[in-house]
Amino acid sequence: MKIGTSRQVVIPKLIHDQLRLAPGDFLEVELRSGKVIFAPKTLVDRGIDEGLNDIRKGRAHGPYRSARQLAAALRGEKKTRGSA
Repeated sequence: MKIGTSRQVVIPKLIHDQLRLAPGDFLEVELRSGKVIFAPKTLVDRGIDEGLNDIRKGRAHGPYRSARQLAAALRGEKKTRGSA
């Protein structure tokens, strides 16, 4: 394996296929005893990353005080003053 000019590395196809990696997957990188360890991150980790990215970009709503308030927001109803 060779490190590219922008510090990129290419995972050999055999290893890539064995790990069932796909474009957009995340890898955790760790330095352990002088060795670089790459480990696939779970879908839960990816979902958390995507959710945090949505929050950072303002694509989140809430918090809601009740399930009824959440349901109203999902239906697109506007909150009126004094409603809970």
